[in-house]
Amino acid sequence: MEGYRYYQGKQLRCGFTTGSAAAAAAQAAMAAFFGERVPDEVIIDLPAGGTLKIEINTVRVREGYTIASVIKDGGDDPDITHGIEIFSKISIREDNKVNIYGGIGVGTVTKPGLPMKVGMSSINPVPMKMIENEVRKELPAGKGVDVEIFVPEGEEIAKRTLNPKLGVLGGISILGTTGIVKPMSEEAFKDSLAIELKMLLAENPEKEVIFVFGNHGKKFIKEKFDTDEGKILVISNFVGFMLDRACEYGVRKIFFAGDLGKFVKVAGGIFHTHSRMSDAKLEILTANALLAGEERKNLLKILNSNTTEEAVNYVTKKETFTLLAEKAKEKCQEYVRRNGAEISVETLIFASGGRELGRSKGWKL
Repeated sequence: MEGYRYYQGKQLRCGFTTGSAAAAAAQAAMAAFFGERVPDEVIIDLPAGGTLKIEINTVRVREGYTIASVIKDGGDDPDITHGIEIFSKISIREDNKVNIYGGIGVGTVTKPGLPMKVGMSSINPVPMKMIENEVRKELPAGKGVDVEIFVPEGEEIAKRTLNPKLGVLGGISILGTTGIVKPMSEEAFKDSLAIELKMLLAENPEKEVIFVFGNHGKKFIKEKFDTDEGKILVISNFVGFMLDRACEYGVRKIFFAGDLGKFVKVAGGIFHTHSRMSDAKLEILTANALLAGEERKNLLKILNSNTTEEAVNYVTKKETFTLLAEKAKEKCQEYVRRNGAEISVETLIFASGGRELGRSKGWKL
């Protein structure tokens, strides 16, 4: 199957996940072991239905085991695992069990909060099922198989991923919920943020978290407040998505800090803050400055500013920023209540350079 999607007017080619690569290599190794064929390509089943044809790179048949490999193809997605070689080694058992584990270059889970238990190989549940499904297609009745997934480049590549932060050490993770990589999609990034939140909460009985948009926010919190760095989570632009996950995972309190350019959007009820999704920050800032009693000449300067950083210079009514913080708090709490959750939210807004502008009245971090 060759798929495409459109992003910003361009046709981009879809790829396949590390899970699909491992499953295809395992099927090829099984077919070669039992002497039916040494395949140049295989067809695997996708978790959501449909099939995918994947080219096999190498097959090596040895006494007692077989190894096959696939070159991971991320399509037109900027995928750090694109082009790496993923191997499956199979050896037969004299029972009907399928035992799947990671070898060199596949990470080991060392912290709770991931779908896999501590001490297990970082092969996610969906890829695990895909691999088992593909080997069982070729497995004779009464036989079992050990499947080792290994990635020679995995340990080095993993250093440029979130794995070390997530407590996955020694290599990459074998991932994929659909089997397909959609180029330029946000899904993988959002999934990783959800995992980070779940892991943070696993070591946080108070269920209290600190959301920031980026590393500037993280630095601000670390420098200005005496708090546990392990509670800080960088959520990027995905405010609504992460509030949904907070409701789902039982968060009790959120301290949410951010720069004015992002936070003013939240105060306006915007829960995806990327500029391509929303760009009404100067209008929202102007409206709140008006409510705070700002003079008309300053309102016009604010509205016609190039950036919120410039606009700050024209705000003489500093209560504007307290008003924005309170409105952002209100919008977030309304959002979680619509999900049936009761999460306490407190907010803080800062300017570039780390200067605090305003905070909600209940902020006590």
